[in-house]
Amino acid sequence: MANKEQTIKYLQAIVTGLSQQALGHDIQSKIFDSKGFKKLAEKYAEHAVEERGYVDQCIDRILDLGGEVKNEAKPEAKVCTNPIDWIKYDLQVSIDGLKFLEEVLEATKGDYTTYDILKDYYKDEEEDMYWAEQQLELIECIGTQNWIINQI
Repeated sequence: MANKEQTIKYLQAIVTGLSQQALGHDIQSKIFDSKGFKKLAEKYAEHAVEERGYVDQCIDRILDLGGEVKNEAKPEAKVCTNPIDWIKYDLQVSIDGLKFLEEVLEATKGDYTTYDILKDYYKDEEEDMYWAEQQLELIECIGTQNWIINQI
């Protein structure tokens, strides 16, 4: 089994960061909805729910491992009113998050339960990265205005 204390630290970092990210996606969903971008609003509202599910799984795993869950301070996160600026920002968050998750997966590969939880989260984050890349490519191909019309 992986180092239990280190695993708990990694899981706590995910709980802290991902709960902030879920809140950020809720905020972005509200902003996009207020601007009439219904598809983006729905996507990010659903994404926030998914993220909270992973937060819950990580909390449960910390408790299973005998750790103490903390409600740590979260750093201020970016909020965008421009959907394209947001997608660019969110893409970078995914890229950075995947690098961190690769480290965590490597460190926890002997803890099969934690590994499975984080492997599923990795797959979800990778899908998000591919979606953002696809949207930016689509914007480049069809133009900003055409893409924005598709988000209404």
